[in-house]
Amino acid sequence: MSIIRITKEFKFEMAHALKGYIGPCKNIHGHSYELFVTVKGEPVNNPGSSDNGMVIDFKLLKGIVRENIIDLYDHALVLHKDSAALINDESRELYGKLITVDYQPTSENLLIYFAEVLKQKLPENVILHSLFLRETVTSFAEWYAEDNN
Repeated sequence: MSIIRITKEFKFEMAHALKGYIGPCKNIHGHSYELFVTVKGEPVNNPGSSDNGMVIDFKLLKGIVRENIIDLYDHALVLHKDSAALINDESRELYGKLITVDYQPTSENLLIYFAEVLKQKLPENVILHSLFLRETVTSFAEWYAEDNN
């Protein structure tokens, strides 16, 4: 039995503001995020299957991540629910895609949330190994399953 890790990369644009932060990130600002999703498992050993030799078809992994993360967060404004409560109905239309969360929308907290979502959506034989979220050219956060069991 061999366990193999595969990684799929995604890119999305997202704005956020950090409520209560002392510094410029308290203001609404955006990033060009890069998300790397690494899963692991044993490659399928079934010569009759179109997935033979794969841990998971990259197309399937792409669909899961797109549907549950990228399509929701791309070009969205993400705010803590307390900050979002200050936005009235008229300005909500200006912001368009507004996501309110129960946590400070930092890269670290986004990864914790993304990991929980993906663990529930992946096929049973595929394990979420790690997530890597690049916020800027020089800054990123990582989530590893082994650190969170």
